[in-house]
Amino acid sequence: MTRSITPHQPVDSPEPEGIGSRRVGGWAGWVAGRRSKYLVLALWLVAMVIAAGFAGRLGDVQTDDVAATLPGSAESTRVLDVQTSFASTDTLPAVVVYERTSGLTEADRAKVTADAQAFGQRPDLDGQVVGPLFAEDGLAAQIVVPLNLGDDSFNMSDDVVDAMTATARQNADGLSTYVAGPAGATSDMSKAVNGLDLTLLLATMAVVIVILLITYRSPILWLFPLISAGFALVGAQAIIYLLARYADLTVTADGAGILTILVFGAGTDYALLLIARYREELRRHTDRHEAMAVALHRSSPAVIASAATVTAGMLCLLFADMNSTKGLGPVFAIGIVVGLAVMLTLFPALLVTVGRWVFWPVRPKHGSPEPTASGRWASIGRRIARRPRLIWVVTAAALAALSAGALQLDASGLTNQESFRGQHDSITGEEVLARHFAAGVGSPVAVISRPGQAAEVRSTLTSTPGVDAASVTEPVVQGDRAYLEATLTDPADSKAAYDTVDRLRDRVHAVPGADALVGGDTAIKLDVQRATQRDVSLIVPIVSLVVLIILILLLRALVAPLLLIATVALSYGAALGVSALVFKYVFGFESSDSSFPLFAFVFLVSLGIDYNIFLMTRVREEALRLGTRPATLTGLAATGGVITSAGVVLAGTFAVLTSLPLVQLVQIGFAVSFGILLDTLIVRSVLVTALSLDLGRYMWWPSRLFRKADEAAPAA
Repeated sequence: MTRSITPHQPVDSPEPEGIGSRRVGGWAGWVAGRRSKYLVLALWLVAMVIAAGFAGRLGDVQTDDVAATLPGSAESTRVLDVQTSFASTDTLPAVVVYERTSGLTEADRAKVTADAQAFGQRPDLDGQVVGPLFAEDGLAAQIVVPLNLGDDSFNMSDDVVDAMTATARQNADGLSTYVAGPAGATSDMSKAVNGLDLTLLLATMAVVIVILLITYRSPILWLFPLISAGFALVGAQAIIYLLARYADLTVTADGAGILTILVFGAGTDYALLLIARYREELRRHTDRHEAMAVALHRSSPAVIASAATVTAGMLCLLFADMNSTKGLGPVFAIGIVVGLAVMLTLFPALLVTVGRWVFWPVRPKHGSPEPTASGRWASIGRRIARRPRLIWVVTAAALAALSAGALQLDASGLTNQESFRGQHDSITGEEVLARHFAAGVGSPVAVISRPGQAAEVRSTLTSTPGVDAASVTEPVVQGDRAYLEATLTDPADSKAAYDTVDRLRDRVHAVPGADALVGGDTAIKLDVQRATQRDVSLIVPIVSLVVLIILILLLRALVAPLLLIATVALSYGAALGVSALVFKYVFGFESSDSSFPLFAFVFLVSLGIDYNIFLMTRVREEALRLGTRPATLTGLAATGGVITSAGVVLAGTFAVLTSLPLVQLVQIGFAVSFGILLDTLIVRSVLVTALSLDLGRYMWWPSRLFRKADEAAPAA
């Protein structure tokens, strides 16, 4: 008969290597088994050989087409469905812009005319080249080149626009030239995300290595979490590729990039928690297999609960209207689940295979004392225990005050110009167009209606403020639908253009029997913003409810889960408030993407609750024998170091996003990294600890632990 060993039960006498490892059975004993660990390693090696081929093809199934991200119910999506019978939806207009502030010369006009003829010979045209069109002020000219780059237009646009730019700048003799319009913007976006996965991977690995070296001061140990996280990333990418290829999962370039950060950050967190518990058990057991089996058995509930919380939070994105947002849910959830599987199987098998020397130069020896009772976090806990109520009230008030900064946040969406950091040709070209032409050239609104009412709909277009009346086309009729286009007088991604689309929709919808709908690039962007705002109002309460239910099941109480949710929500508000102020007064960002509050909330609540789970599951474990108040100090002392390290790792990986040229990712990176540090250093270590010390056994109401007599916390 085997007997179980609790983490507080010392080994009375040394035992032969391998005997103790059989004391904890089940999967933990199998993963850490003397022989079975080699089978675990072999299975993962085989899995990675198979997965690598699929993971390397993930870029082939990524889509960054804005139209593909829209819900089917959006008005612009319904226009696209009809538009295919009138015009190619693959058309990507490039607007070549020329400007000389002193006035175009005859030589300039001749060059622009020659360029238009050259562009007209391109093999990838999707219609006739429009222009050259010369501005009335004589300072600028433009050529509209309709391109058809096929299904891979996002990746191909880079080389195509570069070639057109080279043509425009050849023999320009001081004439300023730019390629703007949808093709120019797509090219700039393609350049911004090209190589994004590799950049994020290398930067994330560097951050993890540095933090692990500082944390453990071991030249060897850092390698094993990194190898395991790499395995997890490859496995996740392979599964995601297969789902995108055969199950229509929407995968975007920024989603794939964030996946890298999430897998490395969360995976390393799980590894750190296991390492901390393994080191504890190595001091209690002579047999490293037994120590790992016990460490796995004791730490896995918290790790699994943490991963389940993050996974559930991410899967709540499936309720989104936006297809791109909906697709991110499974992408991130798969990354977390695969990371969990690797860190609970491959990683412990690797550690137990190499032995205690992996911790060199500070190897945990059997019988050595636990450092937690007299460590830094034990001291912090004793200080909080002096006046816990005052501390949690002041801390909560400070976080609430920081939340007020969120009033400065403008999440109404980013224009093309606001989407990038630095100077880009497409942005400068748009500014030139706005100074000299109707700014919406190259991004027309598309209107469909019934043929019998097409003339009235056209008349409505020409009389609508914000529409260039001279640009309205004659209706083209096919079957029971008529099609028209018009150019907006304002930049296609401006608020004024959005207002025009709303105004236009109101007017054409009012035409009796027309069944008119308004689409086009501006309408698509507007519908994206509206759908995202609806997603925020729907998903935020769903995520909160799901996380609350998981906490109730895990902690078997009501008070503690409600308080933990409240602290994380307070932390989210503070992170949002500080981020809004930093965006505006440090980075100079006037606006935020409409999806920013949603992603910040999902990441911060799902990931931030992890550290509370790590702390409170340990507190609950200790409270069964010590009572809640002493258990709180023991739990903080035991987990403070590892949770802080985990939080720094995760914050550091998300901070990598702030180095990118895309404003949306910069904002997410800053807000999540700052919020995680806030959760780690303030919410978990101060606010939650003070609440637990103040409420004592009432934290566990109405469970049986609530009825257990509490003891006073040890005096400082």
